[in-house]
Amino acid sequence: MILVTLVALFSLNYLITRRKKTLTEQITSILIAAVVTMATRFIPFLIFDQSKELSPYLEELRTFLPAAIMGVLVIYCYRNISFAEPSKALLEIIAGLVTLFIHLWKRNIPLSILVGTGFYMVMLNLF
Repeated sequence: MILVTLVALFSLNYLITRRKKTLTEQITSILIAAVVTMATRFIPFLIFDQSKELSPYLEELRTFLPAAIMGVLVIYCYRNISFAEPSKALLEIIAGLVTLFIHLWKRNIPLSILVGTGFYMVMLNLF
């Protein structure tokens, strides 16, 4: 909680003064953000004992949340498709389908993201 407060104070200081941060302030801000991010990843493992059984509510979340998060990400990615440019819209949809196909075929998340993104970038620059 202290680290979150420090990040908020650094941000507030920047917004108030509107000055460029020094290198030391930039590095400090990055380190604080990294520590806060890592803390949010590690704290659940410290809170929940691995030997104990999870509550039914947490079990339900554990099975439901990954699919829900992926659904939100897909909606977020496709939210700005403009059908005013049909070729670009079609390219975005095809790139998503390529990503889906690679993932269903290989079951490898980094590979499917890399191939889908690479396909989209290459096709975007070609057309």
